Amino acid sequence: MAKYQLLLPKMGESVAEATVITWLKNPGDKIDADDAVVEIATDKVDSDVPSPVNGVLIEQLYQKDEVVQVGSPIAIIETDEEEPAPVAKAAPAEQHEPVMDPEPISEPEIPAVENIPGLEQLPKVDAPVAPAVQSSSVRFYSPLVRNIANQENVSQAELDAIPGTGAEGRLTKDDLLIYLENRNAGQEGEAYPATPQPSTPYPATTSSQPTAFSHPSAPIRTSAGDEIIEMDRMRRLISDHMVMSTHTSAHVTSFVEADVTNLVYWRERIKAKFESREGEKITYTPIFIEAVAKAIADMPMINVSVNGTQIIKKKDINIGMATALPNGNLIVPVIRRADTLNLVGLVKSVNDLAGRARNNKLKPDDAADGTFTVTNIGMFGNIMGTPIINQPQVAILAVGTIKKKPAVLETPTGDVIAIRHMMYLSMSYDHRVVDGGLGGSFLKRVADYLENWDLNREI
Repeated sequence: MAKYQLLLPKMGESVAEATVITWLKNPGDKIDADDAVVEIATDKVDSDVPSPVNGVLIEQLYQKDEVVQVGSPIAIIETDEEEPAPVAKAAPAEQHEPVMDPEPISEPEIPAVENIPGLEQLPKVDAPVAPAVQSSSVRFYSPLVRNIANQENVSQAELDAIPGTGAEGRLTKDDLLIYLENRNAGQEGEAYPATPQPSTPYPATTSSQPTAFSHPSAPIRTSAGDEIIEMDRMRRLISDHMVMSTHTSAHVTSFVEADVTNLVYWRERIKAKFESREGEKITYTPIFIEAVAKAIADMPMINVSVNGTQIIKKKDINIGMATALPNGNLIVPVIRRADTLNLVGLVKSVNDLAGRARNNKLKPDDAADGTFTVTNIGMFGNIMGTPIINQPQVAILAVGTIKKKPAVLETPTGDVIAIRHMMYLSMSYDHRVVDGGLGGSFLKRVADYLENWDLNREI
């Protein structure tokens, strides 16, 4: 019998650790290759870790809610393979010549500080004793703790100085929230030693804004028969992220109505042929994403992020698509460099990401680095909405359902009323950096691309 160490696999360039959510196999359970052994979570997605070997799980090295570093063993699996035979170490070769002791090396004499010329005039001061803190190089933080720290502008040095009550001194969410409550009340000097803050190129914005975790709402009275449902981990993250966004950005929403009759007729004409040829269904979502990517290329200042007083203009156009999961939660996988893909490529990317999201197969990097988000609320019969910006982006587009409506058309012989396929586009944008002129013009440009669809377009 041989023992195999199951390692936490690399989950993307931006992910260094994960939290154990649920063990899917218990000690003594038989495991086949590719069976999921444990469910883990990062600050972006939840995913399963499969076993590459057949065997029996004999030990779980981490418990639920513990944090694991990428590349670390998380379980021991006993396999049917034989243990490799130990390799005998070769005896050291006999030395025939005596080894000479090295001559001692004299240390250079270092003059005392008071004897160094030019320093006599400097006053002597007692060096301050820095408070002992745990180095971040040996102290691990869960994705949830890091998210809260980032949102509350807690520096790494400040985070390292907070005493932890978790296993091996690990900082828990409750430890951080107690610290933040004391800090926001001006009591950090009483609770913890002051920590020097690193200088930044722009004024630090220490937020005392309420968040879903640090400032709970007023108590709610319950009645007999009421059901209390505890939020799962993803819902708590979504809740905190949405509250943070509303307190970060100055939200403004604009609306445009678009006549997409040509687009509807075109899709009805080509969808069967396209599915037969490509093996993929063509939905409206990749068409909307294509229009957004074109509009961003025309108006790149909508593709930015805000860092204090700095505006970061993004080079790549990475469009996230909000995807509803079967459990009611939401995730936003990202189509990278969407402007470089043709419509067939967008269809394949949209279908792939949506399918893997619903089956819990996304990798952490699949939901990272988005620069603009599209949410299709029309799938649920909604005509319009006021979406919340997905930080650190500055805009999000909601596309409503397409409905047949009477509309006035201008013709060479006069105006007529006709039945047309109409839809609303709603875009929320950050008024700190996107004014009404840019926001409104961008939204209209997206609508123009959809309205002026070529009925004869080949795909």
